[in-house]
Amino acid sequence: MQIFGVDIGGSGIKGAPVDLDRGDLTEERHKVLTPHPATPDAVADGVKEVVGHFGWTGPVGITFPGVVADGATIRTAANVDKAWVDTDARALLGERLGGLPVTVLNDADAAGVAEMQFGAGRGRRGTVLLLTFGTGIGSALFIDGELVPNTELGHLELGGHDAEKRASTKAKEDHELTWEHWARRVTKYLAHVEMLFSPELFIIGGGVSRKADKFLPLIEGIKAEIVPAQLQNNAGIVGAAMRAAKTAS
Repeated sequence: MQIFGVDIGGSGIKGAPVDLDRGDLTEERHKVLTPHPATPDAVADGVKEVVGHFGWTGPVGITFPGVVADGATIRTAANVDKAWVDTDARALLGERLGGLPVTVLNDADAAGVAEMQFGAGRGRRGTVLLLTFGTGIGSALFIDGELVPNTELGHLELGGHDAEKRASTKAKEDHELTWEHWARRVTKYLAHVEMLFSPELFIIGGGVSRKADKFLPLIEGIKAEIVPAQLQNNAGIVGAAMRAAKTAS
């Protein structure tokens, strides 16, 4: 079974058809840059371009980098335009896609459900936390395989700032941090999250997961097991498609 998944991020909008039996993309993903300002209409046009690239005409799962209430209404928009707040994303994106069935969920939650089904969290019980490092820090919390949605742990306070302002991949790039310096910031963040939630497993996702060998060995003093996401930066696309299939069934 194939369903289309789209992952809206602070820097890019990417998507592809997904084989839900394998948890993998059936074609190379298509990506466009996230518009600036990332207003609802401008982002919707980007989603339309990505879906249209494949001539897709079926259900579409779409992630959003913020809290999504009841699979529709946007409640927070830290890394896109604030005009998204209180927008009915499901209605807007469905209309822009010509009435295709649309499902919307938090981006890290989508990555998490994909990793728990097909990746590094497969078969794991207890408390598992997936953290996506990119423009911000997304989080997906699982208790015995069940998702606790919209946790947004990237906004925990760390050193008087939102954690994602200190420890995201964007923070590393903006402040030209070495891997060693950035890993120290990530370690402080993980230690804080571990103190609050006591997970058995951290899964590190986002684009930086492709370079896990450069920073994971530098993280010390964390009791939980720490592993890179196996689906890497495709996890959001896969998870979005999974949720769309579940909604359509």
